[in-house]
Amino acid sequence: MTNLEERDPNPVNAELSNPLAFAVAEQDRHVIELVRDAIARRDVVLAYQPVMQTARPDRPAFYEGLIRVRDETGRIIPARDFIETVELTELGRKLDCLALEMGLAALMENAGLRLSINMSARSIGYPGWMKTLNRGLAVDETIADRLILEITESSAMYLPDLVTVFMEELQARGVTFALDDFGAGYTSFRYLREFYFDIIKIDGQFVRGVAQHPDNQALMKSLLDIARHFEMFTVAESVETAADAEYLTKIGLDCLQGYYFGAPTVMPPWRRPSSAQRRSA
Repeated sequence: MTNLEERDPNPVNAELSNPLAFAVAEQDRHVIELVRDAIARRDVVLAYQPVMQTARPDRPAFYEGLIRVRDETGRIIPARDFIETVELTELGRKLDCLALEMGLAALMENAGLRLSINMSARSIGYPGWMKTLNRGLAVDETIADRLILEITESSAMYLPDLVTVFMEELQARGVTFALDDFGAGYTSFRYLREFYFDIIKIDGQFVRGVAQHPDNQALMKSLLDIARHFEMFTVAESVETAADAEYLTKIGLDCLQGYYFGAPTVMPPWRRPSSAQRRSA
């Protein structure tokens, strides 16, 4: 009997013969089901994290709205637990729509807010996402100037021509663009000349422990030099210690973001009572 004849054509049996593949497939199915059910219930929220400007550390330069879903028990699930699994599916597009919808609503609620929202380049051609964006920008003429759209390196490089045209059109309307996870390993640097991102967010792998690690310091300075050459505003992600924050400020990063300044919270900070209000209550 040949190897071809011995091969089991039943994919279920194939999965059972490879326990690791079966476990991964089961996990993916569980994640997809969890996200699909959360979207159907509209049990999706944004968690807001401050991005602090080093020149004015007394208040955030802007906030990032990070997508979260709730499971059937109400437990909040962070994006890292589901986004890669659904990114290439329509569920990813629906999550982008909901994130944008909630972000635009927050901008309408607070006229002093500047907010970044994550999106995949794959959502540019998704009719529901574009409809949500155009409807939101039409409601309030100040929203475009206060909206930042964050596109990951990986999705931007996947559709560079589409992203370039999209950015040019929306930048003309006042929208700001940030390249997320810069340096994570996907960049073709020639595209930086064509994209014209306003902001570059340097990936956390170069940021964590940078004050103590000479290799990370050299890489960080190189990435910072690239950003400055293209006149892009810089943000260091995943800042977790005072030492790292001090070092990054010293070498000239424009903004810092991470748990050192505040964890993402589903309670919008601008809705919290001020200290004076709490004392008088």
